[in-house]
Amino acid sequence: MNKKIKSQPAIEVDQLNFSYQHRLVLQKIQLQAEAGKICTFIGPNGSGKTTLLKNIARILHPFKKTVYINGQEIHSFVLKNLAKKLAYVPQEYHLDIDFSVRDIVLMGRYPYQKRFSQVSKQDQELVDKALELTNTSQLAQRNIKNLSGGEKQRVVIARAIAQDTEIILLDEPISHLDIHHQIEIMETIRMLNEKSQITILLVLHDLNLALNYSDYVVLLNGGKIVDDGTAEEVIQPDNIKKVYQIDSILTTNPRTGKPFLIPLGKVD
Repeated sequence: MNKKIKSQPAIEVDQLNFSYQHRLVLQKIQLQAEAGKICTFIGPNGSGKTTLLKNIARILHPFKKTVYINGQEIHSFVLKNLAKKLAYVPQEYHLDIDFSVRDIVLMGRYPYQKRFSQVSKQDQELVDKALELTNTSQLAQRNIKNLSGGEKQRVVIARAIAQDTEIILLDEPISHLDIHHQIEIMETIRMLNEKSQITILLVLHDLNLALNYSDYVVLLNGGKIVDDGTAEEVIQPDNIKKVYQIDSILTTNPRTGKPFLIPLGKVD
């Protein structure tokens, strides 16, 4: 990720520093995300993963211009135009409104709608597609307030898909899901990436899911990038020991042929 890529990066972060109330939580973050790839941020709690994602999403604002989308500084975008480039799925999303699931997903089409305009056929088709991809079609007429946490999470992801952007940012998108739906969402993310060449940045805690689904991994600790590169390069026992204080070994997933990390216990 820090390594220079030949083409224009989809996302570039250039020496990003960010503070909460004078407490520096991100320090000299430098990375490039290649278009059409899946990049995963990993690291312990409090390492700065979510803060970094929110800076890229323009939810938080650094002291100086440091985040670029397709070469354009992110704060120079009109917000509605930025929403056509980038969709963001937060870790927690509180929906205390009496809207149907379909209405929530349709909100993803807002950047493309003119004031007082009717919902178009294309809008409806993209909503149908997003519901299908996230296995939420059967929930379309349900009130969003009556869904479980995992169901709501899938609906919010469906809304991001309906937004039809080049880039999707997801902050722990599987944290409220059972193992079946975790795999289902990760397969959906990979399918979107492969079929539509959507650039995906996401935060994950599960290192084996990161190994299985990521093209690149950025390992953070203490607000700094400790290592970055391919998933296989970064998720190595030495890095895990240094950052998580855990001994581990790498073996091979018998089904995928990819590396599989086995934690052995705390470092003595």
